[in-house]
Amino acid sequence: MRRLPIRPLATLTALGALALTGCGTQTAGPAGDRSTASGADRTIRAHELMQVTKVHEETGMTLLEGPVFDEDGRLLLVDVTAPAGKPKVMRVDVARKTARAVHTDGRGAYTSAQFSPYDGRLYLTDYAHGEIVSLAPDGGDPRVFFSGEVDGAQMNPDDLAFDGEGNLYVSDSRGLSEGKARGRVVRVGRDGEEATVLADDLAATNGISFDADYRGLWFSELTENRISYLGLDAEGRVTSRHTAIRVDGGIAQTDSIAVDADGNLYQGLHGRPAMAVYSPHGERLATVEIPGRAEGLESATNIAITPGGTKAYMTVSGPAGGYLYTFEALAQGIRQSNGG
Repeated sequence: MRRLPIRPLATLTALGALALTGCGTQTAGPAGDRSTASGADRTIRAHELMQVTKVHEETGMTLLEGPVFDEDGRLLLVDVTAPAGKPKVMRVDVARKTARAVHTDGRGAYTSAQFSPYDGRLYLTDYAHGEIVSLAPDGGDPRVFFSGEVDGAQMNPDDLAFDGEGNLYVSDSRGLSEGKARGRVVRVGRDGEEATVLADDLAATNGISFDADYRGLWFSELTENRISYLGLDAEGRVTSRHTAIRVDGGIAQTDSIAVDADGNLYQGLHGRPAMAVYSPHGERLATVEIPGRAEGLESATNIAITPGGTKAYMTVSGPAGGYLYTFEALAQGIRQSNGG
């Protein structure tokens, strides 16, 4: 079976057939899903909820990303490598364990999804074409929200986050395919007309999320396995920047980031079906693992935590297909743990 490459998004640049032509390991304790590991780091056992997708014959892959709850509490996902005509955005009924198509098209390679607090539409990053696309909540009325160059270079937008006013903050993985540190963090105004580079010379920028108080952005760099913090003022201007956490991932690399109501970071791992959980002060709190590291599952890209609750839904993918796993998060879900 074909293994996922170093970063699935890197493969998108080579998929000409698509329109691109994108811890702890102790056994569970009495509670069944948690056990105490050495120090503060503990293992949280995630449990399989359902298989959502199979590997696509056309692309040789499937990759679930961007889990996000809509206003009615329904969970949506994107399949990054879905070929033309196959579901690229899906809605999952977690109670009935069913999924149905919400949107498809002939070219998009969508790597994240999040609802805007400004207009309520669903925003998607199209990594392959350097665009940000929006949909009506039901998946209709597709519009290109942003396209074109930023400071003379087209983006490869990966993940996104919204501030309270509806402005977008995008991790631009530019330079990934060349192995060069050309990545950026880009701010796009809520009208889609003005784009500003907030940080550059980054090593394949990937996950991005505001902290719990909207005082700054956490962002990860895939090929450096590090998480940095970007302090922002009320106008979205950078006030500070520093490396905050170095992730000991081994062969795994830092993927998407989510933040819960206590400010804890959930760092997805590409190359291992697990997540590393940190406090906002950099303390490793837990590792989310799937039982037995199920065969054929190689990456845990992202999570959505139920808004106002602690039930977390984790997207896990590999040659075995695309799956949803569930676990109890350390704190309640907020906007920063719902999409992106």
